[in-house]
Amino acid sequence: MEGPLAECAKGEHFHIVTPLLESWALSQVVGMPVFLKYENVQPTGSFKIRGIGHFCQEVAKKGCRHLVCSSGGNAGIAAAYAARKLGIPATIVLPEGTSPQVVWDEANLRAQELAKKDGWVNIHPFDHPLIWEGHGSLVRELKAVLGTPPGALVLAVGGGGLLAGVSAGLAEVGWQHVPIIAMETQGAHSFNAAIKAGRLVTLPDITSVAKCLGARTVAAQALACTKEFKVFSEVVEDSEAVSAVQRFLDDERTLVEPACGAALAAIYSGLLGRLQAEGRLHPSPASVVVIVCGGNNIDSGELQALKAQLGQG
Repeated sequence: MEGPLAECAKGEHFHIVTPLLESWALSQVVGMPVFLKYENVQPTGSFKIRGIGHFCQEVAKKGCRHLVCSSGGNAGIAAAYAARKLGIPATIVLPEGTSPQVVWDEANLRAQELAKKDGWVNIHPFDHPLIWEGHGSLVRELKAVLGTPPGALVLAVGGGGLLAGVSAGLAEVGWQHVPIIAMETQGAHSFNAAIKAGRLVTLPDITSVAKCLGARTVAAQALACTKEFKVFSEVVEDSEAVSAVQRFLDDERTLVEPACGAALAAIYSGLLGRLQAEGRLHPSPASVVVIVCGGNNIDSGELQALKAQLGQG
Protein backbone atom coordinates (compact mmCIF):
# COMPACT_ATOMS: atom_id res chain seq x y z
CA MET A 1 0.00 0.00 0.00
CA GLU A 2 1.60 3.26 -1.13
CA GLY A 3 0.73 6.92 -1.59
CA PRO A 4 -2.68 8.26 -0.51
CA LEU A 5 -3.96 4.90 0.76
CA ALA A 6 -0.89 4.60 2.97
CA GLU A 7 -1.81 7.96 4.53
CA CYS A 8 -5.34 6.67 5.05
CA ALA A 9 -4.03 3.58 6.83
CA LYS A 10 -2.02 5.77 9.21
CA GLY A 11 -5.32 7.31 10.32
CA GLU A 12 -4.49 10.88 9.35
CA HIS A 13 -7.75 12.80 9.20
CA PHE A 14 -8.82 14.83 6.20
CA HIS A 15 -10.39 17.51 8.41
CA ILE A 16 -8.46 20.08 10.43
CA VAL A 17 -8.82 21.15 14.06
CA THR A 18 -10.80 24.36 13.63
CA PRO A 19 -10.53 27.53 15.75
CA LEU A 20 -12.83 28.09 18.71
CA LEU A 21 -12.94 31.84 19.31
CA GLU A 22 -14.95 34.00 21.67
CA SER A 23 -16.93 36.64 19.80
CA TRP A 24 -17.13 40.00 21.52
CA ALA A 25 -19.86 41.20 19.14
CA LEU A 26 -22.15 38.18 19.58
CA SER A 27 -21.48 38.04 23.31
CA GLN A 28 -22.72 41.63 23.55
CA VAL A 29 -25.93 40.68 21.74
CA VAL A 30 -26.93 38.02 24.29
CA GLY A 31 -25.11 39.22 27.39
CA MET A 32 -23.08 36.02 27.86
CA PRO A 33 -19.87 34.59 26.40
CA VAL A 34 -20.45 33.23 22.88
CA PHE A 35 -17.82 30.96 21.37
CA LEU A 36 -17.77 30.28 17.64
CA LYS A 37 -16.54 26.95 16.27
CA TYR A 38 -15.33 27.96 12.82
CA GLU A 39 -16.11 24.93 10.66
CA ASN A 40 -16.21 27.19 7.60
CA VAL A 41 -12.40 27.10 7.49
CA GLN A 42 -12.30 23.35 6.83
CA PRO A 43 -10.47 22.45 3.57
CA THR A 44 -13.86 21.88 1.91
CA GLY A 45 -15.58 24.93 3.41
CA SER A 46 -17.91 23.11 5.81
CA PHE A 47 -18.07 20.61 8.66
CA LYS A 48 -19.04 17.85 6.20
CA ILE A 49 -15.45 16.72 5.69
CA ARG A 50 -15.34 15.41 9.26
CA GLY A 51 -17.97 12.73 8.77
CA ILE A 52 -17.62 12.12 5.06
CA GLY A 53 -13.84 12.07 5.24
CA HIS A 54 -13.99 9.49 8.03
CA PHE A 55 -16.54 7.40 6.09
CA CYS A 56 -14.40 7.44 2.95
CA GLN A 57 -11.25 6.46 4.82
CA GLU A 58 -13.00 3.52 6.47
CA VAL A 59 -14.54 2.14 3.26
CA ALA A 60 -11.25 2.62 1.41
CA LYS A 61 -9.58 0.35 3.96
CA LYS A 62 -12.16 -2.30 3.09
CA GLY A 63 -11.47 -2.22 -0.62
CA CYS A 64 -13.69 0.54 -2.03
CA ARG A 65 -12.54 1.42 -5.53
CA HIS A 66 -15.06 4.11 -6.48
CA LEU A 67 -17.09 6.57 -4.38
CA VAL A 68 -20.58 7.82 -5.29
CA CYS A 69 -22.38 10.75 -3.64
CA SER A 70 -25.79 12.24 -4.45
CA SER A 71 -24.95 15.84 -3.55
CA GLY A 72 -23.52 18.70 -5.54
CA GLY A 73 -23.37 20.80 -2.37
CA ASN A 74 -21.17 20.60 0.69
CA ALA A 75 -21.42 16.81 1.02
CA GLY A 76 -20.45 16.31 -2.61
CA ILE A 77 -17.49 18.65 -2.28
CA ALA A 78 -16.33 16.76 0.82
CA ALA A 79 -16.71 13.43 -1.00
CA ALA A 80 -14.73 14.67 -4.00
CA TYR A 81 -12.00 16.05 -1.71
CA ALA A 82 -11.73 12.78 0.24
CA ALA A 83 -11.64 10.75 -2.97
CA ARG A 84 -8.80 12.87 -4.31
CA LYS A 85 -6.85 12.46 -1.06
CA LEU A 86 -7.40 8.71 -1.26
CA GLY A 87 -6.48 8.56 -4.93
CA ILE A 88 -9.70 6.83 -5.98
CA PRO A 89 -12.38 8.07 -8.43
CA ALA A 90 -15.66 9.64 -7.30
CA THR A 91 -18.95 10.18 -9.10
CA ILE A 92 -21.12 13.05 -7.85
CA VAL A 93 -24.72 12.51 -9.00
CA LEU A 94 -27.16 15.31 -9.83
CA PRO A 95 -30.01 15.11 -12.35
CA GLU A 96 -30.42 17.73 -15.05
CA GLY A 97 -33.53 19.87 -15.46
CA THR A 98 -35.06 18.97 -12.10
CA SER A 99 -36.59 21.39 -9.59
CA PRO A 100 -34.41 21.90 -6.48
CA GLN A 101 -36.79 20.24 -4.02
CA VAL A 102 -36.63 16.85 -5.76
CA VAL A 103 -33.01 16.91 -6.91
CA TRP A 104 -31.69 14.95 -3.95
CA ASP A 105 -34.35 12.22 -3.93
CA GLU A 106 -33.78 11.34 -7.60
CA ALA A 107 -30.01 11.68 -7.38
CA ASN A 108 -29.92 9.46 -4.31
CA LEU A 109 -31.79 6.70 -6.13
CA ARG A 110 -29.31 6.91 -9.02
CA ALA A 111 -26.36 6.84 -6.59
CA GLN A 112 -27.76 3.70 -4.96
CA GLU A 113 -28.00 2.04 -8.37
CA LEU A 114 -24.41 2.95 -9.22
CA ALA A 115 -23.20 1.62 -5.87
CA LYS A 116 -24.33 -1.88 -6.87
CA LYS A 117 -21.26 -2.07 -9.10
CA ASP A 118 -18.41 -4.10 -7.68
CA GLY A 119 -16.13 -1.95 -5.53
CA TRP A 120 -18.39 1.12 -5.70
CA VAL A 121 -19.68 2.62 -2.42
CA ASN A 122 -22.49 5.13 -2.00
CA ILE A 123 -21.85 7.96 0.48
CA HIS A 124 -25.07 9.10 2.11
CA PRO A 125 -24.71 12.84 2.81
CA PHE A 126 -25.81 12.53 6.46
CA ASP A 127 -27.36 9.20 7.44
CA HIS A 128 -24.66 6.68 8.41
CA PRO A 129 -22.95 5.77 11.73
CA LEU A 130 -19.48 6.43 10.27
CA ILE A 131 -20.60 9.93 9.27
CA TRP A 132 -21.82 10.62 12.81
CA GLU A 133 -18.63 9.16 14.27
CA GLY A 134 -16.57 11.57 12.19
CA HIS A 135 -18.66 14.58 13.18
CA GLY A 136 -18.18 13.64 16.84
CA SER A 137 -14.54 14.77 16.56
CA LEU A 138 -15.83 18.32 16.79
CA VAL A 139 -16.91 17.80 20.41
CA ARG A 140 -13.56 16.33 21.41
CA GLU A 141 -11.96 19.53 20.13
CA LEU A 142 -14.41 21.63 22.15
CA LYS A 143 -13.51 19.79 25.34
CA ALA A 144 -9.79 20.12 24.64
CA VAL A 145 -10.12 23.92 24.47
CA LEU A 146 -12.93 24.69 26.92
CA GLY A 147 -12.20 22.07 29.55
CA THR A 148 -15.59 22.61 31.17
CA PRO A 149 -18.90 22.12 29.34
CA PRO A 150 -20.70 25.11 27.82
CA GLY A 151 -24.18 26.11 28.96
CA ALA A 152 -25.61 25.30 25.53
CA LEU A 153 -24.52 24.27 22.06
CA VAL A 154 -26.21 25.74 18.96
CA LEU A 155 -26.22 24.01 15.58
CA ALA A 156 -28.22 23.90 12.36
CA VAL A 157 -30.16 20.80 11.35
CA GLY A 158 -30.58 19.71 7.74
CA GLY A 159 -30.63 15.93 7.46
CA GLY A 160 -29.57 15.54 11.08
CA GLY A 161 -26.06 14.16 10.59
CA LEU A 162 -24.40 16.96 12.55
CA LEU A 163 -26.91 16.65 15.37
CA ALA A 164 -26.39 12.87 15.57
CA GLY A 165 -22.62 13.26 15.51
CA VAL A 166 -22.50 16.04 18.09
CA SER A 167 -24.83 14.06 20.37
CA ALA A 168 -22.54 11.03 20.14
CA GLY A 169 -19.55 13.28 20.83
CA LEU A 170 -21.19 14.81 23.90
CA ALA A 171 -21.85 11.34 25.30
CA GLU A 172 -18.27 10.30 24.56
CA VAL A 173 -16.76 13.18 26.58
CA GLY A 174 -19.32 13.02 29.39
CA TRP A 175 -21.19 16.17 28.38
CA GLN A 176 -24.54 14.56 27.60
CA HIS A 177 -26.28 17.05 29.91
CA VAL A 178 -25.38 20.02 27.66
CA PRO A 179 -28.53 21.38 25.98
CA ILE A 180 -28.48 21.36 22.17
CA ILE A 181 -30.37 24.13 20.39
CA ALA A 182 -31.23 22.67 16.99
CA MET A 183 -32.09 25.36 14.45
CA GLU A 184 -34.01 25.06 11.17
CA THR A 185 -35.70 27.45 8.77
CA GLN A 186 -39.41 27.35 8.02
CA GLY A 187 -39.84 25.35 4.83
CA ALA A 188 -36.90 23.06 5.64
CA HIS A 189 -38.13 22.00 9.08
CA SER A 190 -38.30 18.21 8.75
CA PHE A 191 -36.74 17.70 12.20
CA ASN A 192 -39.17 20.02 13.97
CA ALA A 193 -42.08 18.41 12.12
CA ALA A 194 -40.88 14.96 13.20
CA ILE A 195 -40.65 16.02 16.84
CA LYS A 196 -44.17 17.41 16.79
CA ALA A 197 -45.53 14.27 15.12
CA GLY A 198 -43.50 11.86 17.24
CA ARG A 199 -42.33 10.09 14.09
CA LEU A 200 -40.43 10.81 10.89
CA VAL A 201 -42.22 13.25 8.60
CA THR A 202 -41.52 13.85 4.91
CA LEU A 203 -42.08 17.44 3.86
CA PRO A 204 -43.92 17.80 0.52
CA ASP A 205 -41.12 20.02 -0.73
CA ILE A 206 -38.41 22.42 0.43
CA THR A 207 -39.57 26.02 0.25
CA SER A 208 -36.81 27.64 2.34
CA VAL A 209 -33.96 29.58 0.74
CA ALA A 210 -31.62 27.59 3.04
CA LYS A 211 -31.28 24.83 0.46
CA CYS A 212 -28.50 23.08 2.39
CA LEU A 213 -31.03 22.38 5.13
CA GLY A 214 -33.23 20.82 2.48
CA ALA A 215 -33.67 17.22 3.59
CA ARG A 216 -37.35 16.44 3.21
CA THR A 217 -36.98 13.67 5.82
CA VAL A 218 -34.55 13.89 8.72
CA ALA A 219 -32.40 10.90 9.72
CA ALA A 220 -34.09 8.58 12.20
CA GLN A 221 -31.04 8.90 14.46
CA ALA A 222 -31.65 12.63 14.83
CA LEU A 223 -35.12 11.96 16.20
CA ALA A 224 -33.71 9.26 18.48
CA CYS A 225 -31.30 11.82 19.96
CA THR A 226 -34.22 13.75 21.45
CA LYS A 227 -34.93 10.80 23.77
CA GLU A 228 -31.42 10.76 25.24
CA PHE A 229 -30.34 14.40 25.11
CA LYS A 230 -31.88 17.75 25.94
CA VAL A 231 -32.62 19.04 22.44
CA PHE A 232 -34.56 22.26 21.79
CA SER A 233 -35.91 22.26 18.24
CA GLU A 234 -36.43 25.83 17.02
CA VAL A 235 -37.56 27.18 13.65
CA VAL A 236 -36.80 30.65 12.28
CA GLU A 237 -38.01 32.40 9.16
CA ASP A 238 -35.80 32.71 6.07
CA SER A 239 -35.63 36.44 6.69
CA GLU A 240 -34.12 35.86 10.15
CA ALA A 241 -31.53 33.43 8.77
CA VAL A 242 -30.47 35.77 5.95
CA SER A 243 -30.41 38.74 8.30
CA ALA A 244 -28.12 36.72 10.58
CA VAL A 245 -25.82 36.01 7.62
CA GLN A 246 -25.52 39.75 6.92
CA ARG A 247 -25.00 40.67 10.58
CA PHE A 248 -22.38 37.96 10.99
CA LEU A 249 -20.57 39.26 7.92
CA ASP A 250 -20.58 42.74 9.45
CA ASP A 251 -19.58 41.55 12.93
CA GLU A 252 -17.00 38.88 12.10
CA ARG A 253 -16.08 39.59 8.44
CA THR A 254 -17.15 36.03 7.60
CA LEU A 255 -19.69 35.01 4.93
CA VAL A 256 -21.69 31.81 5.48
CA GLU A 257 -24.72 30.13 3.92
CA PRO A 258 -28.31 30.75 5.10
CA ALA A 259 -28.22 27.21 6.52
CA CYS A 260 -25.51 28.43 8.88
CA GLY A 261 -27.47 31.64 9.34
CA ALA A 262 -30.22 29.54 10.92
CA ALA A 263 -27.84 28.67 13.77
CA LEU A 264 -26.59 32.25 14.08
CA ALA A 265 -30.19 33.45 14.24
CA ALA A 266 -30.40 31.84 17.69
CA ILE A 267 -28.10 34.64 18.82
CA TYR A 268 -29.34 37.54 16.72
CA SER A 269 -33.10 36.91 16.96
CA GLY A 270 -33.37 36.93 20.75
CA LEU A 271 -34.16 33.21 20.87
CA LEU A 272 -31.68 32.46 23.67
CA GLY A 273 -33.26 35.13 25.84
CA ARG A 274 -36.70 33.63 25.23
CA LEU A 275 -35.50 30.15 26.21
CA GLN A 276 -34.07 31.62 29.41
CA ALA A 277 -37.28 33.54 30.16
CA GLU A 278 -39.30 30.36 29.68
CA GLY A 279 -37.05 28.52 32.13
CA ARG A 280 -35.90 26.04 29.49
CA LEU A 281 -32.32 27.30 29.49
CA HIS A 282 -30.25 28.20 32.56
CA PRO A 283 -30.74 31.92 33.38
CA SER A 284 -26.99 32.52 33.31
CA PRO A 285 -25.20 29.81 31.33
CA ALA A 286 -21.41 29.87 31.55
CA SER A 287 -21.12 30.16 27.79
CA VAL A 288 -22.77 29.25 24.52
CA VAL A 289 -21.02 27.56 21.61
CA VAL A 290 -22.32 28.13 18.08
CA ILE A 291 -21.15 25.75 15.37
CA VAL A 292 -20.44 27.93 12.35
CA CYS A 293 -21.06 25.12 9.86
CA GLY A 294 -19.97 27.23 6.87
CA GLY A 295 -21.06 26.34 3.35
CA ASN A 296 -19.93 26.89 -0.22
CA ASN A 297 -23.18 27.96 -1.86
CA ILE A 298 -22.87 31.66 -1.07
CA ASP A 299 -21.05 34.71 -2.37
CA SER A 300 -21.65 38.45 -2.12
CA GLY A 301 -23.92 38.46 -5.17
CA GLU A 302 -26.01 35.57 -3.85
CA LEU A 303 -26.41 37.29 -0.48
CA GLN A 304 -27.66 40.47 -2.14
CA ALA A 305 -30.08 38.44 -4.28
CA LEU A 306 -31.45 36.66 -1.20
CA LYS A 307 -31.90 39.95 0.65
CA ALA A 308 -33.74 41.42 -2.34
CA GLN A 309 -35.93 38.31 -2.60
CA LEU A 310 -36.86 38.65 1.06
CA GLY A 311 -37.39 42.41 0.90
CA GLN A 312 -34.30 43.27 2.95
CA GLY A 313 -32.90 45.69 0.41
